[in-house]
Amino acid sequence: ALEKKVIKGKVGEKIGLPCCYEIPSSESLQNYRVYWQKNTTDVVLAYAEGKMISPPKNRTEMDEKNLTLWISPVKILDSGPYQCVVQRLRFSQNSVVVCDESVTLFVTADFTEPNITTEVSADSCELTEMVVRCSSHGGFPKPKISGTLNNVSVVWNASWVSKSSLSPYNVTGTLWLNVTEDISITCSVENDGFSKSTSLFLKKTNECVVPTVPPSYNVITASTIIIIIFLLAIILAARYLPRHVCSHCCKPEDSGEEDVKECMKPPLSSKVTSETSSV
Repeated sequence: ALEKKVIKGKVGEKIGLPCCYEIPSSESLQNYRVYWQKNTTDVVLAYAEGKMISPPKNRTEMDEKNLTLWISPVKILDSGPYQCVVQRLRFSQNSVVVCDESVTLFVTADFTEPNITTEVSADSCELTEMVVRCSSHGGFPKPKISGTLNNVSVVWNASWVSKSSLSPYNVTGTLWLNVTEDISITCSVENDGFSKSTSLFLKKTNECVVPTVPPSYNVITASTIIIIIFLLAIILAARYLPRHVCSHCCKPEDSGEEDVKECMKPPLSSKVTSETSSV
């Protein structure tokens, strides 16, 4: 069995598939028949006696000297086994096969930079329940998703979406965490030896959101009674204090005008009183 060659390329590049034979400088393509076919049945292009006998598939061409099949720009759908068959023509119109070899094209597509998002499911002073998602899309082949949590490996719950076996993949990884401390999360998406990573730092906050509880009926009743008592005390004080202050004044109806004037005079000092008495 012939050793199978594998050619790798990325979407959008120009990829050359080598043939197993190169026409000597002393000869020309007119002395050969060349067939490039995919999956052993689908002819990509063909030459006979220097002339194209099969129109090439879109985006393909062949080097007429080393017989390399070029595809540009390459697509994921171009992946698969290709076969180069070369026959050398003789004067007797007989031909001999000088090359019959397969080469496999493997096309890859880069994934986007992973995007990490978080969603808080519940809050408390002790912990924060959080859903962390890491997503990337547009890559091929099917990737692996991995990561770390504070530099310790963590396993993501991964899911993949693709329309077919030769279509780009979208991948999403999910983690459920109880964030009781500051943590650093790293998410990596890897395919065909290439990887892209993204990191996110989550800080534990000490803020607590306490729901507002309406006061009970007993509290409302007690507060109302206290307010009523306070208002009654103010009213009684307003009525009592004027009478108490003027309780030493004379009543106008019990004395003459002179008595009233005497009542309105300020009280004399003790010294004046003593002098008056001695006179």
